Amino acid sequence: MYSRGNKSPRRQVRHRQRASDVSTESRFRALVLPHLDAAYNLARWLARDPHDAEDVVQDACVRALKYLDAVRGADAKPWFLTIVRRAFYDWYRSNRSPEIVRDDGLAIDSAVDESAIDPAQAAERRGNSDALEDAVGNLPLVYREVLLLREMEELSYKEIAHIVDIPIGTVMSRLARARALLQRSPFLRAIVAERAGGRP
Repeated sequence: MYSRGNKSPRRQVRHRQRASDVSTESRFRALVLPHLDAAYNLARWLARDPHDAEDVVQDACVRALKYLDAVRGADAKPWFLTIVRRAFYDWYRSNRSPEIVRDDGLAIDSAVDESAIDPAQAAERRGNSDALEDAVGNLPLVYREVLLLREMEELSYKEIAHIVDIPIGTVMSRLARARALLQRSPFLRAIVAERAGGRP
């Protein structure tokens, strides 16, 4: 028999479980929630659709909660963005047709196909932000993701290498190629030409 001052083993287990749940929720709020904007930003640029991005981030949050014990505070952002990226690729394989993901010159030539867009039409876009979004959105995924992580999330080469699971040298190479693609993008060249008063 247990005295009134003592809890039964079952009640003790329930109490510990509630305490554990509170602790997990607190850690989730502290480690994951501050990076939701970055997660959504990455997912939106990768998926190129706000609703799809929300689905990806929701899945990533479920995964993050499951593996919360694996993260340390200082590493929370790259850890969570790694999960977001993996959630995106899982979603992508189930919902999208194949996209060019080669890391070679053919990818650059395919992504900068000037016959695919009329520069005059591109120049009529609502503004520079639209042209930039089009240019970045048309990058092959392997270049788009490293560019976003570096330029928009301001992560280090080491952090990007960990997230994408590639060597640092490959990160630098893909960044260089991504920037080369943007320089050759007909979307951005049309804006430059419009400002100069001529055609590309």
